[in-house]
Amino acid sequence: MLYTVMKRVVAPTARLVYRPTVEGLENVPADGPVILAPNHLSFIDSIVIPMVVPRRVSFLAKAEYFEGKGVKGALSRYFFGSLGHVPVRRGLGRAARASLDTAKDILDRGGAFAIYPEGTRSLDGRLHRGRTGVARMALESGAPVVPVGLIGTDQVQPVDRKLPRVRPITVRFGEPLRFDRYAGMQESLPVLRSVTDEIVYRILELSGQEYVDSYQNSSAAA
Repeated sequence: MLYTVMKRVVAPTARLVYRPTVEGLENVPADGPVILAPNHLSFIDSIVIPMVVPRRVSFLAKAEYFEGKGVKGALSRYFFGSLGHVPVRRGLGRAARASLDTAKDILDRGGAFAIYPEGTRSLDGRLHRGRTGVARMALESGAPVVPVGLIGTDQVQPVDRKLPRVRPITVRFGEPLRFDRYAGMQESLPVLRSVTDEIVYRILELSGQEYVDSYQNSSAAA
């Protein structure tokens, strides 16, 4: 219900207000499993992408959004759950594995799933080293990966700002990447790193960010 309202009412209104520049949307398959892999600059990234993609897109979301107390916690659970977001507890291997399994189930059913290779949002505007969850998801599901470059969302809602403001936004979708040549090699760490780096490089080309070969600290970006 909430997703339908967001898609049919909120998304068109937001597009009128922000007038995002969207490039390469034809690279997103109209149906069938697909992984969207964007850079991560702002909280609103998880709203901007569903706003411009015609089909339903689910995201991994911080477990904290589903664990709050009281009315605020209930509203948060309803909001993110209704949008199809999947909770992930960062730093815990078993919980993260369970979240990736849930994501794979969505892909196996022909859905679209988005995951930030950096693992968390960038605090300095640069593109950080990717974590290998996106590669494992691609190899286990066999789904194509569409790299996404987001530009300007950090100006709409910086890390220290609670309410968004109107600023230009650009969303660039790259050509789908397929990794069939690595089928069955999802337990190989060198393969996972190679696939992840290829995806991040394509995001870099689309976003035009400076790249830094180190992970963004997840606790600092929380």
